[in-house]
Amino acid sequence: MADKAVTAEKPTAGEVTAGEVTDRQAGRIREFIAPLRVAPGSAVDLGKDFDPRYRGGLRKQEGIDLLRAGVSLLDEYQARLAAQGTRGVLLCLQALDAGGKDGTIRHVMSGVNPQGVRVTSFKVPSAEELSHDYLWRYARRLPARGEIAIFNRSHYEEVLVVKVHREVLDRQRLPDRPAGKHLWRRRYREINDWERYLTDNGFAVVKILLNLSKEEQRARFLKRIDLPEKNWKFSAADIHERRWWDDYQRAFSEMLSATSTQWAPWYVVPADRKWFARIGTAAILAHTLIGIDPRYPAVSAHARRELLAAKHELESEAPKGARPDPYAGRT
Repeated sequence: MADKAVTAEKPTAGEVTAGEVTDRQAGRIREFIAPLRVAPGSAVDLGKDFDPRYRGGLRKQEGIDLLRAGVSLLDEYQARLAAQGTRGVLLCLQALDAGGKDGTIRHVMSGVNPQGVRVTSFKVPSAEELSHDYLWRYARRLPARGEIAIFNRSHYEEVLVVKVHREVLDRQRLPDRPAGKHLWRRRYREINDWERYLTDNGFAVVKILLNLSKEEQRARFLKRIDLPEKNWKFSAADIHERRWWDDYQRAFSEMLSATSTQWAPWYVVPADRKWFARIGTAAILAHTLIGIDPRYPAVSAHARRELLAAKHELESEAPKGARPDPYAGRT
């Protein structure tokens, strides 16, 4: 994926605002994220098919302006989603260490009502979690209707970390463990079926891989070592995992090939430039919410009469000299 291959008209900074999104604006968002989408059924080679430094022809300041507008758009649509209360969204973020998951969540969701968003960071499974099936702990943190749930790492750890470190399977105590590829094919099928079940029941599944280059990861690790205020982020385990880089790249490629579906496609977002990773994630989430098109519930005739009665009572309590209703005439 090279910048010079992008022919779609890029969004104008600040064009997308809260409120109704025009067909033209929705189309530009769709065009912007199209190069990031993994076509269902395609065979993916992550290292060849997706460039971690791709930026879609944008400059950094344009990306920052677009992110600001995108956050405003997400705030509006999240409020509608919560008010409608019939649909939910699950956002799965995957990345290698230093891929920028935490920062992406913080920036993209910065203007959204925190009551409508729940973030879960999945660590090494506990003894209780290991005593259940491998999807159990993820199912417990799914969104309710009206919510956006974010998985910082997700159920895809079960075909990534577990695949790279096969010894983890021993702790899962599977009764009849299939050998080799049969196990992973089964898990891909089970995950696809589970996500289809979620989407059939009104929960959109958004899957994003923040694609970091090996050199950029090296630089970010050094930053964590050299800057005292970043030391707390560094773990020696990160260096250990880096030694498995090629294995993870193969696992990512196979995962993308097997689990990008029509109902829950994968998006590979270049992560070497943090600002682009954030605007890309915001655009993908906005695209999903625009597709859902949540609406504020219509007020029934009975409820409308109650509102008017309450309005009349409140207007009658206005102190002398004050407008009975300071919001009258506003939309």
